[in-house]
Amino acid sequence: MSDLQIGLILLGVILILIVLIFNWWQDRRIRRKMQEHFPEREQDPLMSHAQAGADRREPGLAQRAPDDDAGGEAEVDGVTEAVIDIAFAQPVPSEQLYEAIASLDKVGTKPVRVIVEREGGGHRSRLRPQESYVSMQLAVLLANRRGALTDIEWSQLWAQAQGLAERFDGAVEGPEQAPVMQQAQELDALCAGLDAQVGLALRMPQTRSLSDVSRVLKDAGFLPYQGQLAWMSDQGRPRFTVLFDGVHLSDVQADGVNRVDLLLDLPNSPADEQAFSRMASVGRDLARRLDAELLDDQGRPVSESADQAIDGQLLEMYERLGQAGFVAGSERTIRVFS
Repeated sequence: MSDLQIGLILLGVILILIVLIFNWWQDRRIRRKMQEHFPEREQDPLMSHAQAGADRREPGLAQRAPDDDAGGEAEVDGVTEAVIDIAFAQPVPSEQLYEAIASLDKVGTKPVRVIVEREGGGHRSRLRPQESYVSMQLAVLLANRRGALTDIEWSQLWAQAQGLAERFDGAVEGPEQAPVMQQAQELDALCAGLDAQVGLALRMPQTRSLSDVSRVLKDAGFLPYQGQLAWMSDQGRPRFTVLFDGVHLSDVQADGVNRVDLLLDLPNSPADEQAFSRMASVGRDLARRLDAELLDDQGRPVSESADQAIDGQLLEMYERLGQAGFVAGSERTIRVFS
């Protein structure tokens, strides 16, 4: 190989290296510009419906402690919850705090979450032995299917907070009642327009034993889930559930049933492009197994020709939920639509 050929090869290698370095520099420059123009976290779509709490910063909850409970939620949802903060004069051992908050799980019909800040840093949604805590937050749900948070429920939470502060020589801080009530009413109105449930009924010609009907349902593919029978998704969430004469399996009092209902609860089920046709297909299979008649929620026979159109309508509702900040089947959505 001549010197000229070797020189050309070296020149080619150098040119390739120059191109690679230039591309790397361009990519880095573009990424830096993108980070300058786009925020790290997107604004919650619901924030426009919660102006009352928009300026309130949740103390110390910007980051979740790396060693927090794997299954717990150590962050307040400022859009769907109102928060009262309690700062302790001295760190409180977990055993003493547990005794004080053991029965604090709801006020009226609204669940309350307790989030504590441990001595040394980090937040917990569950107390742990041999730890001490310097502050805590009481986060109450602003609205659920039983309506908006009431002034009585809010007053009850304040009374609980003040009692805890007195017990541990602490200081209480929280928002005024009026903006909390307004935020609760706005959230309730928003969710009322997004809520939907679709049902199908299997009417049997005669009473059948509960054990017999349950066996048929399990053979068809239904699984036990929190005291009821459910048709499960791949994500481990119920797509639709079963009612026996209007109640869940755990609430049935009689030994026999005349009617079985399939209930699709849209906010609490994962989004599905075939939500209705999937449930209707299972219903038709059950109708054959139980020698029953499949009816819609108006008591009319279900026509297979309507499945696709109803699927489209439900998909639009799933999309509306997501656009409003409620991903169907997510923890936030389940809390509010319960």
